[in-house]
Amino acid sequence: MIAFRTLSALGCRVGECPLWDERRDILFICDVLAPAIHGIALDGTRKASWNFQQPVGSFGLTESGRLILALGREIALFDPDSGTLSRFAGTAEPETNRLNDGKVGPDGRFYLGSMDDRPEKEPLGVFYQVSADGAVKALFGGIKVSNGLAWSPDGRVLYHSDSRGPTIDAYDFDPQAGELSGKRRFATLDEATGRPDGGACDVQAHYWSAGVSAGMLNRFAPDGTLVSRHPVPCKAPTMPGFCGPGLKMLAVTSLSIGPLPGPGDGDLFIAEAPVAGVPIARMKGL
Repeated sequence: MIAFRTLSALGCRVGECPLWDERRDILFICDVLAPAIHGIALDGTRKASWNFQQPVGSFGLTESGRLILALGREIALFDPDSGTLSRFAGTAEPETNRLNDGKVGPDGRFYLGSMDDRPEKEPLGVFYQVSADGAVKALFGGIKVSNGLAWSPDGRVLYHSDSRGPTIDAYDFDPQAGELSGKRRFATLDEATGRPDGGACDVQAHYWSAGVSAGMLNRFAPDGTLVSRHPVPCKAPTMPGFCGPGLKMLAVTSLSIGPLPGPGDGDLFIAEAPVAGVPIARMKGL
């Protein structure tokens, strides 16, 4: 069992996207609906917070140290050092949707998906690829809540979940061309096991999924076998992220939406990881 402890009692409405910045020695996370991004040191100190006018679905680091953001239904660039925010690209998302989970892929492009933001979800979400020249390419659709994005250590398998499927799919990924093929069902979940929210991969090619409905972090072998389950001290963990020197720590965000938030809901947790994580690339050309 992994011994999680509270790193920061943030009380996020929807904490997401724990992303380690090895240059700044900071763990960035977002509160989707605050909306805000926080920079947290590994001693729990909140180094900085930035507020936004639209939901922050996710973000990635760029080569220059800026953040590329999924902001509402658009994509933006944000400089944490200067506080400068600029629009980068748009999408054709309807008003009932917003952008959600995203990461920079091994090819140096930003990948992200959208979701139906209404209580009763319809499969209206789209999965996108964003290039440094501002081109936005729709790769596939039919998603209720796009989530769970992660890549295998060799960059040749992409994992993606639909939290309201609730399913996880795997794709063959070309780390040079950024092309997807060979879609297959990796896992089908339920409420008790944990609907799949955010995901991450470790160096043993295992996939970690936040079981948002079960208070669990689930670890899957490359063949989709559920090999271990780890309780997180909150009702609804949302996303794991490896952090710290050598990516040997494991952070988990959580949410606190609901009439009766409990202890730990919305907080940020951390533990020593049983295995190191796979580094997440920076977006090339920005």
